[in-house]
Amino acid sequence: MPELPEAEVVARQLRGKLLGATITDIWVGRADIIREGYSARTWYPHALLRSIDRYGKSVAMGFEKENQVRFLVAELGMTGLLLFPSSEVKHPQHVHVRMKFAGGNETEVRYWNPRRFGRISLLDQKGLDTYVERRFGCDPLLVKLPEFAQTMKARRGRLKPLLMHQQVIAGIGNIYANEILFQAGLHPNAVANRLSSAKMERLYYVMKEILQEAIRHGGSSVKDFFAPDGSLGKYVQHHRVYGKEGQPCPNRCGRLIRRLQSERSSFYCPACQKLR
Repeated sequence: MPELPEAEVVARQLRGKLLGATITDIWVGRADIIREGYSARTWYPHALLRSIDRYGKSVAMGFEKENQVRFLVAELGMTGLLLFPSSEVKHPQHVHVRMKFAGGNETEVRYWNPRRFGRISLLDQKGLDTYVERRFGCDPLLVKLPEFAQTMKARRGRLKPLLMHQQVIAGIGNIYANEILFQAGLHPNAVANRLSSAKMERLYYVMKEILQEAIRHGGSSVKDFFAPDGSLGKYVQHHRVYGKEGQPCPNRCGRLIRRLQSERSSFYCPACQKLR
C-alpha cells in the first residue's frame, strides 16, 4: 500500500506536470468515492491549480477560481493511485474520478482505487484544516527532534504500532516501520516511553533517513503502487527486512530474519533487535 514516500512521489510528479494548469472538467464515476463535498464537484471546472501538497498518505490539490479556494484531497489508502493517461492499469473499471486539464504538461489525472479503502474529499479551506487536524499527527519529514521525542515519551504503547498510528505520526505504514526499526536496532514490541534519549535520537534520524532515501528511489512498488507516469518504485530493492523472513540478517550477525505476527506482520532480527 502507498505510504509517505509513495505519496510524496505522487505529489512531486503532479506538481512538476500540472501546477498552474486549469481544470476543465471533473468526472465522478460513482458517488460513494466522494467522502465529503460531492455537491461541490461542479465548482472545480475552470479553476486554476495553485498548490499540490502531501498530508500523511493523502495528496491535496488546491484550486482557485473567482477569489475562492477549494481543495481536492485524494486518499491513497490501500490501493489508491493518481495516474496520468500514459499509465495503463489492469482494471480500468476502477478508475472512479477523471480530471481534465489545460495548460499543463499532462491533460488528465485519474483516480484509480479498486478496493476503495481511500476516498476523495472536496473541501474548502476550513474543511481542509479540519481534515488535516483530525486525521494526521506530526509529519516525520518535518517534525523536530524535541517534538518527536515528546510525542513518543507521552505514549506507553508498543513502538511499531505507534510509528504506524496516523494520528500520532502521519504517513508511516508497515513497510517503513519495519525498515526503520531494524536500522535503529529496536524491537517492534519495545515500549516507546521507555527508550533512552540516545535510542530516541537514533530512531528519529533513522526514520528521516529511510523515508528520504525511499523518496529518492521513487518509493516501494511491492504490489500495486506505481507513480503517475507509470514508473515503479525501486526502493523495494533496498528493503533489508520487510518480507525477508528466513533470510540471513543483512548485518551478518549469523541469525535469520523472523516474522512476528501481531496487528501487521513484523520482520526483525532477534539478535540485532533484542527486546530489553
